[in-house]
Amino acid sequence: LLITFPAATQYFMWEKMRLPIGATFCVMTLHFGQWMNRVFNFYMWAWFPVNFVTPSLMIPSAIFLDVTLMMTGSYMFTALFGGMGWSLLFYPANWTWLAPFHLAVKHPSGPLMSIAD
Repeated sequence: LLITFPAATQYFMWEKMRLPIGATFCVMTLHFGQWMNRVFNFYMWAWFPVNFVTPSLMIPSAIFLDVTLMMTGSYMFTALFGGMGWSLLFYPANWTWLAPFHLAVKHPSGPLMSIAD
């Protein structure tokens, strides 16, 4: 579901302006809006920790989608290979901000567990 707006923006920017940055532009504006929502609503208003409400990182997937369109110039190959790359890069892109939650922590009651547990 996340790929629909970046793909539509990519189509418009490629057809009208011949710029292969449509998906990346759409995802960066989406991230800006999401961060502003999370900072103002969750952190400043409800005092909820920001690291628990971070948006998923779609920037590497969008760059891969734009590069696929730029290299092939075909919507068919971009849909096949770019869409597959979008989904395959989605999970590893989130490892950077999820990694601190897998560190070992000694709880007061005794067991050694990760924060994710």
